[in-house]
Amino acid sequence: MTQSEHTKLYKIAFALALFTILYNITEGLISTYLGYEDESLALFGFGADSFIEVISGLGIAHMVLRIQKHPHSNRDSFERTALRITGFAFYALVAVLVATSLYHIYTAHKPVTTVFGLIISVISILVMWGLVVWKRKVGKRLDSPPILADANCTLVCIYMSVILLVSSGIYELLYIPYIDSIGTLGLSYFAFKEGRECFEKANSDDYCGCD
Repeated sequence: MTQSEHTKLYKIAFALALFTILYNITEGLISTYLGYEDESLALFGFGADSFIEVISGLGIAHMVLRIQKHPHSNRDSFERTALRITGFAFYALVAVLVATSLYHIYTAHKPVTTVFGLIISVISILVMWGLVVWKRKVGKRLDSPPILADANCTLVCIYMSVILLVSSGIYELLYIPYIDSIGTLGLSYFAFKEGRECFEKANSDDYCGCD
């Protein structure tokens, strides 16, 4: 591989990291607003998770720049700090979502609609799968474990989108009151795992436990 090709691939990797950040900001704003308006806790929680992913994305963008300059360097203080902040944010989100979900189940709370949850989840699955494929392609060409690990971690966003899709779809079909809350608990499970993995990565030089 020539130096120009090498540089171009790192530019693509950095652009993908920036796109992920911008997409999550947009998805977070839309999802939290519509989730609040439609009283869909699953959609609101999905949007809140997107905002936390922005913090993680900043660490990933920084990582790409670091390994471009120093391919065999270990995670630096900026990335470790971003991981710890992200981990705390995920744990806080889990606490809020679980408590609210249990309350909604107890009160048989129903969303106004979950149609927007269906739409946003489908868009998210398509976008995130495209990012996974592209990140893996770039990571393999660069033979870069960190970029390949980031691609694997992006799969978690797809899993969460599928949970939102299923819970929103079931509610629109059957109007079962607690389905939205069960979907939220499913999101909380993955958010907890992401938080734990953030702290594990912050305290080591391993790249990802999301395989």
